[in-house]
Amino acid sequence: MPAEVMFERICRENGITTRLTKPRSPTTTGKIERWHKTLRQELLDRVGAFADHATAQAAIDAWVHAYNHQRPHQSLKMATPVSMFRPSPAAAPNPAIPVQVNPIGLPPKIPQELVTPNAKTVLSEMDIRAIEWEAIVPPGGRLSLPSNCGIKLGQAYAGRTVTLWADERSIHVCLDGHLVRTRGSRLSATDLLGLHLKGARLAGPEPGPSAMPALPPPPTTVVEVDRTVNREGRFALGGHNIQAPSNLIGKQVTLRLDGYLMHVICGGLLAATMPAPIPPDRRAKLSGARISTQPLPPAPAQPPRAERRVPANGEMMIARQRIHLSPSHAGKTVTIIIEDTHFRILHNEVELKLVPRKNPSQPIRFKAIVRQKK
Repeated sequence: MPAEVMFERICRENGITTRLTKPRSPTTTGKIERWHKTLRQELLDRVGAFADHATAQAAIDAWVHAYNHQRPHQSLKMATPVSMFRPSPAAAPNPAIPVQVNPIGLPPKIPQELVTPNAKTVLSEMDIRAIEWEAIVPPGGRLSLPSNCGIKLGQAYAGRTVTLWADERSIHVCLDGHLVRTRGSRLSATDLLGLHLKGARLAGPEPGPSAMPALPPPPTTVVEVDRTVNREGRFALGGHNIQAPSNLIGKQVTLRLDGYLMHVICGGLLAATMPAPIPPDRRAKLSGARISTQPLPPAPAQPPRAERRVPANGEMMIARQRIHLSPSHAGKTVTIIIEDTHFRILHNEVELKLVPRKNPSQPIRFKAIVRQKK
């Protein structure tokens, strides 16, 4: 006869009848399987690995307490389970549970203060406004946070221990008590709670000015973000892949979103202006968004120039506009001065033609393409 295990003994001594599910039939345990999914989504996936068994037990117990006492449930019409619970009148007043049971192979008993969380110390998403914690900058110089909210500090900070302060508006990075970086936050209240359960502490005063206001900025607010133009001449902004002028490849630019326009600023000068791809109500959530405090910088003292090699038929394209030159100039490399209202075509600094601009598009390519004959 098989030996009776502790679970079976407790059930027998308390008059509990157990019913086993059929093998390979997970649909018969739908409620507990759904609870396991909620536990994983709301706690385990966000917290990650625990330092030890006691820390894991304390975090899970705190979550279970909040699940039953604070979290509203749709199945209960947004009530909490504890508000709907009614004890059965037939319940035994003193259940027969073995005392000092510690089977071989199980960890020692966890202290009672960790097993039973104090209701006053259980925090919910509404209780956490801001958190702070220490982190070591990895070799790549980029700190990773939930919601794809990373912070690039640079390899010069690799191995240094920094303090991060975060709320739903801003993320501040401090080194040795000095603020070194501030960026807009995309962390949600759930993200902050998950970081707190993982070890982050409730934060003190904000170490610097907030990246964004507490409320969404009005449509007239000018928002700036920084981006780096990749080797293909593009940069990403709010899910859009935008083409930049080729002379900005590999450079960091500041994108100034002002009304319906987006100004591209590089080196303190206005490099390009194009239609804004992000509506005003979504700009506050852009990665690294901040409110602009500086006026629009001036354009370069000299208008930009582009080069084109005149083909045999004399037709060239510049900024989505076709320009016609005499076929007698075929084979020449001409310089096009891009002014606000005109294209000025020069060859050896001699003006060949003045062409009115038909659209505000900016040129993508500035160098002439010379095709080698085979």
